Amino acid sequence: MEAIDLLLSRRSAADLHEPGPDAATLELLLASAARAPDHGRLRPWRFIVIQDAAREHFGALLADQLRRLRPASTPEAIERERLKAFRAPLIIAVAAVKDPRSTVPMIEQVLSAGAAAQNILLAARALGFNAVWKTGGAAYDDDVKRSLGIAPADALVAFLYVGTETRPRDAQAPRQDWRDRVCYWQSPAVPNA
Repeated sequence: MEAIDLLLSRRSAADLHEPGPDAATLELLLASAARAPDHGRLRPWRFIVIQDAAREHFGALLADQLRRLRPASTPEAIERERLKAFRAPLIIAVAAVKDPRSTVPMIEQVLSAGAAAQNILLAARALGFNAVWKTGGAAYDDDVKRSLGIAPADALVAFLYVGTETRPRDAQAPRQDWRDRVCYWQSPAVPNA
């Protein structure tokens, strides 16, 4: 697939199932992520791979987080939260492990992790899979971060769900036009001195 076609056709998957990426494909996804822009060569990103039986534990983590935050949640709501771990055969949590000693602003470290996540989305599509980027309350929860090996001060920027898309591509709504989001700036006239 040509790079421009890949970029212009990228969209979040609606329905992902097995097969998921094998070990060699997962390595390609992660190698692609490591090519993200990285001011200062800090490599601020970390990738937590959740697959196979680990999805059951991740589902329990999500359900526990909902119970803690919303004790009045119904059993059905808690079960829906648990089942999020089974949206796809592979989940890659992407984090920005920020280096506060660096002169690189924190926002740039987080943006680098976001760019790494985008690279995974594009690589998955190029390799015949698709993915969807999710966050939700769990991405901002200190206990969830700690359970995934991330410090509370760090940013969990994405849960990337990766698998084989089963919903037909033409069932997706077209993207809205981008032109209303663009302006062309011109410098103001400089008065004569």
